Amino acid sequence: MNSDYIMNTYSPSDLTFESGEGSWLFEKNGEKYLDFASGIAVNSVGHCHPHLVAEIQRQASKLIHTSNLYNISQQERLAKRLCNLSFTGSVFFANSGAEANEGAVKVARRYMYESGKPERNVILCIEGCFHGRTLSMLSATSKVENRLGFGPLPDGFRHVGFNDIESLESHCSSDDIAAIMIEPVLGEGGAKSVSKKFFLKVQELAVKNKFLIISDEVQTGIGRLGTLFGYQNTELKPDIMAIAKGLGGGVPIGAILATKNVSSAMKPGSHGSTFGGNPLVTASANAVLDILTEKFFFKKLNEKIDFLTLKLNELKKDFPNFVLEIRGQGFLRGIKLKDPVNDVQNELKKNKVLFVPAAENVLRLLPPLTVKKEEIELAIEALRKEANRRSIL
Repeated sequence: MNSDYIMNTYSPSDLTFESGEGSWLFEKNGEKYLDFASGIAVNSVGHCHPHLVAEIQRQASKLIHTSNLYNISQQERLAKRLCNLSFTGSVFFANSGAEANEGAVKVARRYMYESGKPERNVILCIEGCFHGRTLSMLSATSKVENRLGFGPLPDGFRHVGFNDIESLESHCSSDDIAAIMIEPVLGEGGAKSVSKKFFLKVQELAVKNKFLIISDEVQTGIGRLGTLFGYQNTELKPDIMAIAKGLGGGVPIGAILATKNVSSAMKPGSHGSTFGGNPLVTASANAVLDILTEKFFFKKLNEKIDFLTLKLNELKKDFPNFVLEIRGQGFLRGIKLKDPVNDVQNELKKNKVLFVPAAENVLRLLPPLTVKKEEIELAIEALRKEANRRSIL
């Protein structure tokens, strides 16, 4: 449906949802859909989780917004928890993933400036990456189509071949590098996993050449890969991390996290946000962390991840002309298809199961972390049904 009042920046949809519960979305007429899109990896604890709803209602009834002119107790609590659960020592709260990534670049460049190396301002990125749609993040993102008509774009970004160690070494030899920004798994780029050898080489070269590592965890963070943060599955020791999406469970919040040493370069006035970290959004994020830090949450999550992996591998084995490759990790999985991904996605939607397309003709699976095993079976069954239908056409 197109709107006369909303900018035409999204593909039209024939669906309008009125409510949600757990892994399910409901239309006004009562039709229900199994949601393996999760608002593009946002609804980390499913739709309308009782604890999340209760905490949002509680905070909204007391205080919604004050700005960062004043102390915010929920923000302080959230920052402390995030630091204690990661490598970081301080946090800046933003409103989205693009803002978090843009802020991470600012922190890296400011650190080099304060260290007496202002010439070190280039950010290395990976071919196939996606870091957002602000002007600077269009430069960071390698997809040329996203940049069309928005020039001139900021410079200071270069791209390294995906999993290409020779390309990495060549770029890292330059003495103007401030940081490398890397996703543990490329989400929009086709659910592609970075190799262990590549991560090891990134870490080695960062230490050797004294540049920083930014882990873009906008999509991979907050449990999506089976650990709280995606870097925890890798050989990386980041200096800066950007998170968003699943952090608020559906409420818009992003964050830039950094070590004490790196974040010390940020002084009063060097960055800011009117809405960032307000009482309502940080109450929501604290509620998400309450759920994810419950005893056995990650044990149960990884059991479900293993179950999904088993079922995806069976799907590929049984339908090799439908599934060309299984990609990704955790609950950020991709199925590289033989047939056009949008055609397959639309057929699956007719069967009341929602997925998300990605680059390289990949269908992404992004279920809530709270999904049930029987719901995974329903999603796989829908995929098997569609694969079988296409095999007899």
